[in-house]
Amino acid sequence: MPLHDWARLPGWEGVHHLWLSELLHWVKPRLPARYRTYLRTTPTFSNSSPPCDESDANPDPGWRNDNALHIERDGRLVASVELVSPRNKDRTAAQRTYSDIYTSYLLKGVNLMLVDVHRLPVRFSFADRIAAELGIEQPPSPAPFANVYRVGEPSPDGGKFLALWRRALMVGQPLPTLPLPLTVSEAVPIDLEGTYARAAEAAYLE
Repeated sequence: MPLHDWARLPGWEGVHHLWLSELLHWVKPRLPARYRTYLRTTPTFSNSSPPCDESDANPDPGWRNDNALHIERDGRLVASVELVSPRNKDRTAAQRTYSDIYTSYLLKGVNLMLVDVHRLPVRFSFADRIAAELGIEQPPSPAPFANVYRVGEPSPDGGKFLALWRRALMVGQPLPTLPLPLTVSEAVPIDLEGTYARAAEAAYLE
């Protein structure tokens, strides 16, 4: 099913919930042994807590209640799929909060697939914010997009290497299949098109 124009169409909240459920059902049987996946409220990371610590999840203040798909191994969060909602970026405070959250995944060594199918606001992009925060030189990456970030081996200059897959999405066009890294050498393919189509069909979207 081609991508809808979510600037013109209501019903995102239902599709968001259903899409995450479809992604969970897609990923679970494809994970290697010792990995598990689940849906959980998007966390806020603290510098002193491990990424999988329950203390990292802030109580929902009313507008921050999105879930994300998480994958862990041996009790440690290793990868996440985040589907951006309009309220994640409709205010300056929300843009700042979620930019920090998405960047914190990478700083904590968690691989990330970030999918934003909402083209508004046109002058804001989480992908550009992450690139600026991490010092990544890249052309502008306006929404809608699907980006994958793989946290790699330690860098000689400190920190870790970061691999990046960037895919621009277009209204009316199918979505891609992209790898979600679990480690430097392991990944699970994510069928964004198939999972999105089933979610949209379940939500009675044409």
